[in-house]
Amino acid sequence: MRVSSFAACVLSVTLLCSVFGQPVTDPASSKKPKAKATNPGEKRIKPKVFILSMFASEEAAWYNIPELDILARNITVPGFSPLYPEAHCTKDGSICQFTTGEAEINAASSISALVYSNIFDLTTTYFLVAGIAGVNPKVATIGDVTFARYAVQVALQYEFDAREIPADFSTGYVPQGAVAPDQYPTSIYGTEVFELNTALRTLAVGFAKNATLYDTTATQEMRSLYANNSGFAAGSSSGPSVRECDTATADVYFSGTLLSEAFENTTTLFTNGTGVYCTTQQEDNAMLEVLLRATLAKLADFSRIIVMRTASDFDRPYDGESAVENLFGDAPGFYPAIVNINLAGVQVVTGIVNGWSETFEQGVKADNYIGDILGSLGGVPDFGPGTGTSLRKRMYETKRTA
Repeated sequence: MRVSSFAACVLSVTLLCSVFGQPVTDPASSKKPKAKATNPGEKRIKPKVFILSMFASEEAAWYNIPELDILARNITVPGFSPLYPEAHCTKDGSICQFTTGEAEINAASSISALVYSNIFDLTTTYFLVAGIAGVNPKVATIGDVTFARYAVQVALQYEFDAREIPADFSTGYVPQGAVAPDQYPTSIYGTEVFELNTALRTLAVGFAKNATLYDTTATQEMRSLYANNSGFAAGSSSGPSVRECDTATADVYFSGTLLSEAFENTTTLFTNGTGVYCTTQQEDNAMLEVLLRATLAKLADFSRIIVMRTASDFDRPYDGESAVENLFGDAPGFYPAIVNINLAGVQVVTGIVNGWSETFEQGVKADNYIGDILGSLGGVPDFGPGTGTSLRKRMYETKRTA
């Protein structure tokens, strides 16, 4: 999640009805249908698509809209967030949604509860991560809908206070096991980078481009403030669009040119120059690690994951604005980002469901490496230390000879 103004969050709840044509409701209130107690003996629900939201305004984008009756079935799942204890599904169970809670711990805990609940059969389910994010004005702009190939855990590094770094350091962040910011990490945890199915992403982007995205005058005015910097051409563009670019995960909710450029460099470094630092959020690598482990346990399919993030605010200020003003000032992109979750997301969800028998039931074969930096799912990552063999294999062999 990225949003720099509490007022923007309140505004989204108040205004959602103007686009979706429904009565105003508080998405975090108890007015949602009462959750149904789950009978362990019931047949497991086998969704075609599972939508993953992170907080109340994101989930509200899917409720009370004509295309989906996502609240037809409401199921309490043990281990879900106390704030969001239910999964919601259409009557036939083909489309489901739930809300993880924000940041990495909540995201990992909630997705773990989902995949190990035995309430759902997720072996052929497509997961659509559908949330808002901060955005790099060099690459995209507020209101844009982005689809990632890479998710990079940019804050999984050593950290020094910037006031105490050596003169030749560009940032206080240093990859673990390294001794300078521009060195590849040698202490690998395994969650630093995930790569997703690009063939599936291409199909999702095609579906999303069928949407007419929402925009406002206030959002256009905010974009225009970035026009004085030629490096921010994408950020100052005239309106929202659908883009292919990558996402950075950090529990750290950061703002400013220095941190943004540092994490931009981290994304480039960790992906061996192929990743495009575009959006910023707090959950994706955590969710992807759980889904990767679920795939290894034959409970899910990592090749069926789509990460869609809509841009709500800029990760850095325009020329003449401070980093503090960028974070705590108005966020006119928040509401369009929430609306565009729905407008683009519905196209993706219905595209998968309508094309189920022809294309999606059997799966979309990846033509690129998919998985983590360790090569846990097989194959050799096209990012990482770059030795031509899987990092997991090399680490195992090192332990055996130690």
